[in-house]
Amino acid sequence: MASSFPLSDPGRSAAPGATLARASGQVPDDMAMIRAAASLTRDLNAAKPGVYWIDMLASVTIGYGALAGAVLADGVAMALVFALVAVLALYRAGSFIHELTHLRPDAVPGFNKGWNALVGIPLLIPSFMYEGVHNLHHQRLRYGTVKDPEYLPLALMKPWTVPLFVLVAALGPIGLIVRYGVLSPLSLVIPPLRRIVVERYSGLVINPAFRRAMPEGEARRHWLVLETLASAWAMTLIALVATGTLPLRAFLIGLAIVSGTMVLNQVRTLVAHLWENEDEPMSVTAQYLDSVNVPPPGLLPELWAPVGLRYHALHHLLPGVPYHALPEAHRRLSRELGVESTYSLANYRSLSGLVVRLVKSTFGSRAAS
Repeated sequence: MASSFPLSDPGRSAAPGATLARASGQVPDDMAMIRAAASLTRDLNAAKPGVYWIDMLASVTIGYGALAGAVLADGVAMALVFALVAVLALYRAGSFIHELTHLRPDAVPGFNKGWNALVGIPLLIPSFMYEGVHNLHHQRLRYGTVKDPEYLPLALMKPWTVPLFVLVAALGPIGLIVRYGVLSPLSLVIPPLRRIVVERYSGLVINPAFRRAMPEGEARRHWLVLETLASAWAMTLIALVATGTLPLRAFLIGLAIVSGTMVLNQVRTLVAHLWENEDEPMSVTAQYLDSVNVPPPGLLPELWAPVGLRYHALHHLLPGVPYHALPEAHRRLSRELGVESTYSLANYRSLSGLVVRLVKSTFGSRAAS
């Protein structure tokens, strides 16, 4: 099994980044790293529309084509092969929701509408569920606290929370069908239910204490249009299955594939951070060290952390850099700062090593308590 320790020193018994993240109040900002990150990547901030469209459309085409192949396949083995391809491709297509939250509206013309039409609505993850939420995770004084919708101190929680965290995602598609096909229309005539739906079931979050507010102005109109479309699709899906128009077998295969994408994303989320902060404000450097890069030479991270997500720590350092420019940004910073720098401490080797490290942390936390 590959080491879960930083690439800069794979023989260490504990990751220095983890130690620093745990004592976040004592981590001063590494201004040399922060300045280098800004100065060396100024020319990388522009999104390339062609890259976004080609990547997303290819992922969608392969994903839905493989889903159809899984439904129509004669043998179980071939169906499983198609299903695996569909999970990976649709997972990649869905991961563009993260990019949507960071793109300026005019950066990639039409991409928001195109992604919602091809991915967000069909998979019942319209972009408003991340827009207005993910940006809170990047606020310096909110990150890692109870006000962060995308943070839980998993490394300090009970060991059973790790498998539960992943298993809950498997039920995601059913929850989304209920949210849009049942709760949304009911909430139109039951005002107290509407408040619950908006506050608790309108964001892709992991912090159960987070409560969302309905946005205003154009953002509110954008939300309502997408929610109406998603609700119409969910109710149509329910009706098609109930009347037998859509065979139950085909529906269950599609449900399993979408569930697979959500489980894969949840596993990726599990190792996106070290999850060792407990409601303490963190410096920019501490936030970086609490986050994870899994850079080359490994190839598998392109499958389980696509669309730039393998450079998650770097993304927290440079949230404005588009996903296709992150590999070059990483190369520049690694070359300039070297293997003994703070920058190198957020680089890890593998998914398996990070999961093992997190599980060990939960057992250590239990012993300490």
